[in-house]
Amino acid sequence: MRDTIRLPLHLVAGLLLLLSAAAVFDAIAGAAMGPGARLAALDISVSQWLHARAGEPWTTLMLAISHLHSVAGIAFLTLLFAWRLWRCQAHYWLLTLLLSVPPGMVLNVLLKHSYQRVRPSFDAPLLTLPTYSFPSGHTLAATVFYGVLACYLWPRARGAAQHAALVAGAVALVALVGFSRVYLGVHFLSDVVAAVAEGLGWLAICVTAVSSLRRHRERR
Repeated sequence: MRDTIRLPLHLVAGLLLLLSAAAVFDAIAGAAMGPGARLAALDISVSQWLHARAGEPWTTLMLAISHLHSVAGIAFLTLLFAWRLWRCQAHYWLLTLLLSVPPGMVLNVLLKHSYQRVRPSFDAPLLTLPTYSFPSGHTLAATVFYGVLACYLWPRARGAAQHAALVAGAVALVALVGFSRVYLGVHFLSDVVAAVAEGLGWLAICVTAVSSLRRHRERR
């Protein structure tokens, strides 16, 4: 009886996390671009404050972090991780990675074209991009990639200290990528936070769906 209940509950957990993340995403979008736009003033203030204080060596460092997590950079990191998973015969984790990262990035592009938010504008920009701003594609990609990596390493970590370090490392990397995009003036703060919510929701449903598939096949 326990096994027959566990599978749907596992899927329900993923769906609940997805719905929660979608609600947070929608709330951020409404506050940043909807009527009243309560976050708009904060977005502009943060962008202007960082732009006024930009300088070397921080600009070069932020550019390097940003380029590493571009489409090409994430594709390279994903291929390396996929090769490692294939060598280890971790086929379910390989499926999780392939479902999380490339489709998640496609979803982000669709959302960009849906919201069509213009990027921050400066007289002397550090970086200019022709695409839309909301949500941040770099931050989304980092969230799902490092999220899958953290989930894969979680059972292999030993003790509370290693688990805490694993979570802290994943959070720090995602935060660093998000900060680099705001620092470089190509995203608002709300673009980054919304992308994290988007990524966590997509990651939750991908991880739980593949885990449920694995459990179903093991039961058979």
